[in-house]
Amino acid sequence: MGEFEPKILGFLCNWCSYAGADLAGTSRIKYPPNIRSIRVMCSGRVDPVFILEALQKGADGILVAGCHPGDCHYQSGNYKTKRRIMLLQKLLEELNIDPGRVRFEYVSASEGQKFANVVTGFVDDLKKMGPNPLTEGNHD
Repeated sequence: MGEFEPKILGFLCNWCSYAGADLAGTSRIKYPPNIRSIRVMCSGRVDPVFILEALQKGADGILVAGCHPGDCHYQSGNYKTKRRIMLLQKLLEELNIDPGRVRFEYVSASEGQKFANVVTGFVDDLKKMGPNPLTEGNHD
């Protein structure tokens, strides 16, 4: 059995973070292939229920990435998301799930290197945490 490779689900804002991830790819910036991205129009559209369901179904970590403060195309979606993630992390702590499994980051369209660094750091952190305790027996 090889080293544990975490599965990360990324919810990326269409206008900034998804474009930042695309820039990382087109610039050939290397980062771990552990992330599967879902493009959302705004990080504010990410319901905490989606995150809980993804954790329950086998994701080891969830990355939600949005526009920097003041740059949201929908004015306040990124602020709402940051507050929701903070509350969700408190709930996860109450459920004895490491709140570090859910991460919120600001990544702009011009920050391909930052996106790569965020994913690389998140993979390293998740490797230290080990498999998601909700799905530990079901890991491939």
